[in-house]
Amino acid sequence: MVKKLRSGYTTGACAAAAAKAAATALLTRARSPHTEVIFPDGSIVTFEVHEYLEGDDFVYASVIKDAGDDPDVTNGAVIGAEVRRRDKAQTSTNTIEVKGGVGVGTVTKPGLAVEVGKPAINPVPMQMILDNVNEAITQADPAQLTNLEVTINVPDGEALAQKTLNKRLGIVGGISILGTTGIVRPVSAEAWTATITSCMDVAEANNIKEIILSTGRTSEKCVQKVLNPREEALVMMGDYLAFSLQEVRRYSFTRVHVATMWAKLLKGAMGYSQTHVRHGVLDTRKACDFFEKQGLAHGLIDRLRTAHTAREIYDIVVGTGADDVIASVCRHAENRYRDIAGIPVSIHLVNSSGKLVTVNR
Repeated sequence: MVKKLRSGYTTGACAAAAAKAAATALLTRARSPHTEVIFPDGSIVTFEVHEYLEGDDFVYASVIKDAGDDPDVTNGAVIGAEVRRRDKAQTSTNTIEVKGGVGVGTVTKPGLAVEVGKPAINPVPMQMILDNVNEAITQADPAQLTNLEVTINVPDGEALAQKTLNKRLGIVGGISILGTTGIVRPVSAEAWTATITSCMDVAEANNIKEIILSTGRTSEKCVQKVLNPREEALVMMGDYLAFSLQEVRRYSFTRVHVATMWAKLLKGAMGYSQTHVRHGVLDTRKACDFFEKQGLAHGLIDRLRTAHTAREIYDIVVGTGADDVIASVCRHAENRYRDIAGIPVSIHLVNSSGKLVTVNR
C-alpha cells in the first residue's frame, strides 16, 4: 500500500503564526500555547507556539516549521516574530510595519515580486502577516488603535540560504519568506517550476540575452568554466525540460544553452518532456529503434540492444568511436528544443567526470 504523503506549512504561514502569537501576547499579556492563523483561502489552521520572550515594549514568539513530507531545507527551522509598540497611530486605522530581521534575506536584484532593498517576504506571506496581526489587534481590543512594528526572523536563516538558489536570485543574508497558499505540497513540481520562473525573471530584469539551462550541478559547473557567464544567466531546470523551454518564450532571450549529461540528452532527443527516472527509466530498446530510424549506429545496433542503461549505450558508442551517433543525438535534441523554445539552442554535452564532450550550436 502506498503511503499518503503529508502536506506541511510554508515559511510564510509560519511567520504569520509567530507574528499573531507575539502580537496577541503583547496586547493581552496572555501567552497561549497555540495560535490560530487565517490562510488565504479563509481556512483557519492552529499552530503550536514554540517559545515566547518578553521585554518592556515587545514580545517575541516563534514556531517550528513543519514541511510535512516535503524535503524542504527549512523543515524544522525556527521562524520567529518580534512585535513591539510604536508611537500611537495618527490615522483612523491600525498601522503595522513588517520588517525582515536576522536570517531573512534582502532582495538585491530586480525581477522578483519584491522591490530591491526590501526584505525577501513575498506578497502573499506579507498579506498573511498583516491580516493575522490585524486579527490579533481586533481580538484584543477592537476599539483601540494600535501602531505595531513586526520583525520576522529565522535564527538559522543565513546558513539555510546556502542550500538554496537565493544567492543566484540576488537574495542575500538569509532565506525568503514564501508561499502562495500557506500549504507545502510534498515533493511538488510547483516549487521547482516557480524557482525556474523566478530565475528567468531575474535574468530578464538584468538584461541577460543568452540563458543557460542545466540539468544538474555537474553540467552547470562545466559550462560555467567554458562560457564564464554572469550568475543571473544560470537556471537550474533539473528534470523540467519541456516546462523550461516553453517558459523561455515569455522572455526576450536570444539563445538557450542546454547543459546536460548523456541519459537526459538522449531522452530529450527521443521526445521525453520530463527526464527524471521516476517518470520512466530509459527504454534502451526504444533508444535503439530511434538510432535505427535515424540511420545511425550501423553495425552497432545488435550490440547496443544488449545494453540495459543509457550509460551502457554511451560507453559502447564512445568505445567504438561512433562519434556520429553522439553528434546526431545532439542535433535531434537541438532541433526539438528549438521548436519548443522558439529561439536558437546550443547543446553542451557533459560526461560523468564533469568534462565537456561536445558543443552543438
